[in-house]
Amino acid sequence: MPVMPVIFETSDCELTALLQGEIDHHTAAELREEIDRAVDILKPEVLVLDFSRVGFMDSSGIGLIMGRFQNVRSYGGSLRVANPPPTVARMMRLAGMGRLGVL
Repeated sequence: MPVMPVIFETSDCELTALLQGEIDHHTAAELREEIDRAVDILKPEVLVLDFSRVGFMDSSGIGLIMGRFQNVRSYGGSLRVANPPPTVARMMRLAGMGRLGVL
């Protein structure tokens, strides 16, 4: 299975990861590695996961978000989820992500 493309953009102290396609158990591990590599190098104050181009996400996506949340918090950074499609936003809310303040 091909790697889901991630486009990174940086501005000031923010790193945006523009996710595309589908996030499922086939793509989540490679996405984690790619995002973590960029975070480890740049140590952004804010990591933004932009879901505007994500068509489908299963529970693997929730794990992806939670792991990145913990990763950036470990050095004092924060995570923000941007532009989730309605079905993805609903899944995030059902998983309790609103309580984390990332949505």
